[in-house]
Amino acid sequence: MSEEEREYDYDLFVIGGGSGGISCARRAAQLGKKVGCADFVKPSPQGTQWGLGGTCVNVGCIPKKLMHHGATIGEHHQDAAHFGWKFGDGTKVHEWSTLVENVQNHIMSLNWGYRVELRTNKVEYHNALAKFLGPHKVSLTFRNKSVKEFTAEKIVIAVGGRPTILDIPGAEHAITSDDIFQLDHNPGKTLVVGASYVALECAGFLVGFGYDTTVMVRSILLRGFDQDIAERIGNYMEKHGTKLIRPATPKSIVKKDDGKLAVTFTHDGEEKTEEYDTVLFAAGRYADTKLLDLDVAGVEANPKNGKIPAKDEQTNVPHIYAIGDILDGKLELTPVAIKAGKLLAERLYSESTATMDYDNVPTTVFTPIEYGCCGLAEEEAEARHGKEQIETFLTHYKPTYWNVAEREDNTCFMKLICLKPDLKVIGYHVLGVQAGEITQGVAVAMKAGATKATFDDTVGIHPTSAEAMTTMKITRASGDDITQKGC
Repeated sequence: MSEEEREYDYDLFVIGGGSGGISCARRAAQLGKKVGCADFVKPSPQGTQWGLGGTCVNVGCIPKKLMHHGATIGEHHQDAAHFGWKFGDGTKVHEWSTLVENVQNHIMSLNWGYRVELRTNKVEYHNALAKFLGPHKVSLTFRNKSVKEFTAEKIVIAVGGRPTILDIPGAEHAITSDDIFQLDHNPGKTLVVGASYVALECAGFLVGFGYDTTVMVRSILLRGFDQDIAERIGNYMEKHGTKLIRPATPKSIVKKDDGKLAVTFTHDGEEKTEEYDTVLFAAGRYADTKLLDLDVAGVEANPKNGKIPAKDEQTNVPHIYAIGDILDGKLELTPVAIKAGKLLAERLYSESTATMDYDNVPTTVFTPIEYGCCGLAEEEAEARHGKEQIETFLTHYKPTYWNVAEREDNTCFMKLICLKPDLKVIGYHVLGVQAGEITQGVAVAMKAGATKATFDDTVGIHPTSAEAMTTMKITRASGDDITQKGC
């Protein structure tokens, strides 16, 4: 029997119920196809589990942003006195349990919403762990250990990633971002191991809530991001209460009789030990593909990281696709997975030919001072095009309310990275309040091919932080002073 004549249980089966998988499954069902979706959350080493929706909804973007916002409310409380507000005796008390309860209540409502959405679109949802039995066949193991097998004409892999657990003695005593948002007690004195955006974001909101927090950095901050900005973030966080140990490498964790965690590490060639209440690993993530038995289906994966090489989301097996964080060499961002999943379904089941554009994708790091970016980092632009072909415009700016609140000058920062000769904008970076809101608008302009002249010709909105992008005149090459005064 030919492939065309064979009957399958599903037209499309999606392995993974995160943002990308749900997006693809939903759109395929809307286009009239019979779709199945399997999702199963393997407990973290600490036993933490969550519902449908993947990393972003449960242990990523959503709880992270809410906790970041909670921490900034504490900052605004400090600012309030400068604007005439008085709050009792002026003390701040934060209840970790209240925060966790309210954040989790919101997340559970999102979990339910995803279930309803799949049912409304007639996607058959299986809360089960999937693996391949062949190129067109999957096995699903449910919580009660029962097993079902299904066939599908096409299969999409969208299982996402999980935090890396460091291979050191006592690692079982550490938590990760899979656990922090459901932690049933306040974290107390915390060591965050790693310098990723997850590490710095978690450290930032913990300090904002008043917890003694240290970040242990092996080498550089925010690998893969603009290093000029990364260092500015590190300096700001240190100035505002986050402790940084760099360069440093953890060697072991020992849990003492009183529950404290004694962490032994090397710093500047010396071995030291410090006690903490909580140790949080945030030193990268890995593709959660190991248990899929990809080889049974003939799907190739990068042996170094478990990620799957693909062209336009198509793997080496023509009817098997991959989207989201498991794609080798692609951005690990929720909106990217959502759009890629939708576009893939439309290419498969409609007349669309549109493919995912992985260039000029905006993102934001929600550190205490937010960092928004789109396009190339400055060092990346110079490496790709040659330093002599790059013109970088830069400026400091100060949000208007920071003046009354007596916050520091020349901290918020912005730069445009332009390619000569027409000065097309190929990189935008902003460090400051509501950086994500600003960057989203800039991304639209960059998608349309904006040049420096486009920004210069645009009238700024006054008084806003974003207007700084319309008045940038100083280049890095000039060496001129970029400090700012006035509104």
